[in-house]
Amino acid sequence: MENLPPAGYARRILLAVTGLSPQIVTETLYALAVDAKPAFVPTEIHLITTAEGAERARLALLSDKLGWFHRLRHDYALPEITFDAHHIHILHDAAGQPLADIRSPADNLACADFITEKVRTFTAAPDTALHVSIAGGRKTMGFFLGYALSLFGRAQDRLSHVLVSQPFESSWSFFYPTPYEHIIETADKRLADARDARLSLAEIPFVSLRHGLPTALLDGSAGFEAAVDAARATLGPARLELDLPARTVTAAGQTFRLPPAELALLAVFARRARENEPALSAPHKEVPDAAWAERYLHELHAIVGPMGDSASAEHALRDGMDGSYFSSRLSKLRRTLKRELGPAAGPYLIEDGGGRPHRYRLALAPDAVRMVGPGRLASLR
Repeated sequence: MENLPPAGYARRILLAVTGLSPQIVTETLYALAVDAKPAFVPTEIHLITTAEGAERARLALLSDKLGWFHRLRHDYALPEITFDAHHIHILHDAAGQPLADIRSPADNLACADFITEKVRTFTAAPDTALHVSIAGGRKTMGFFLGYALSLFGRAQDRLSHVLVSQPFESSWSFFYPTPYEHIIETADKRLADARDARLSLAEIPFVSLRHGLPTALLDGSAGFEAAVDAARATLGPARLELDLPARTVTAAGQTFRLPPAELALLAVFARRARENEPALSAPHKEVPDAAWAERYLHELHAIVGPMGDSASAEHALRDGMDGSYFSSRLSKLRRTLKRELGPAAGPYLIEDGGGRPHRYRLALAPDAVRMVGPGRLASLR
């Protein structure tokens, strides 16, 4: 689906934020489905708004008396579009209560998390194309929605703002240009015919950071700040912290645990990078290497502690470490790092130098590595 235009996707979603002006929904729908060439006709519409905004949207767009969403579909013979009260998502505060407005820093953060999760969810399925409108709502709502699309958006997703010609802008009575005469009162108390209105959709380019986010962040629930921190860590210089007693790794803005066997191998190369020591050759296949066993077991003992279980590794390496043991640990380490960090894993993978014979190293600067060990802290230099 990589070369498919947005209109060619089976599931096409229009997502908008609104405040007290639900007209944004019908204006954007008209611009996309009627006026645009080629047309983008959503299969479903979702709205993010406050408690009062939700009630206004329900009454103005979906009620039997006004129902401007249904009128628009009828006037322009648009196909079925799924949009009902269940598709109007009300913002909640940190306590789970519906937000009447966004006033405090806590409200802003709750709003950001809510919008981020909606965008992450809608962009998770590969058969979807998401069109995001930031024309309505408070400025912070539009900012968070646009930022969330930058974090999670894909090639088929779009971001836009709809513009309405004068004197129809800000008029409560205007919802879209009708194909027939429809006289309304404008914001400055004049009369005008809605069919004379002109709408233009300003598409806003955005930089997608999705491919730099860890896979775990894309697959699971992530708040706004966590997603932003992960993007910053990916775009910023690589830094690695190993906490050996806690068995944790911190890299690219993520902290996760590693099994002692893989962590010990990573610690061997992290320590050499911190001390600016040269790359190492791997042990030869079926030829035990005592020096390799010693450096590996040194890190393993630091991880499991004096009472920890290292007997199995000590027995396997009693004559030294051979190439098969090394390759097995290295493969598992690489898989785990890629799973936890996604595309951001690159700087933290053990390199083999590319040529033969392979010489392995962790290509980080000494001051980019921090190691916490038993009873001491190796600080960044």
